[in-house]
Amino acid sequence: MMCEDARDPADTADARTGFILRGRVQGVGFRWWTREAAGLLGLRGTVRNRADGSVEVHVAGSARRVRQFAAMLRSGPPPARVDRVEEIPCDPALPPDFQVLF
Repeated sequence: MMCEDARDPADTADARTGFILRGRVQGVGFRWWTREAAGLLGLRGTVRNRADGSVEVHVAGSARRVRQFAAMLRSGPPPARVDRVEEIPCDPALPPDFQVLF
């Protein structure tokens, strides 16, 4: 008897993307919340504040978890207000974990 792999390909396929988040996303713990959310999902990448008041995120991991993470970013932590999410090309050089950049 052969055993089939019951895993969904979306659980193993690697996805990479970047985001620019605009709204009240600085000074509300957004970067730390993002690092925590990414860690819980087993994703790797970076998050940083930008000079224009936005937050930039680059992330890689399973396609399903990256989609889940993207949905979480659209609301952010309780004190934040995300007005706009722009998808951008992912930075090709990501760390092996998820880091807050300064």
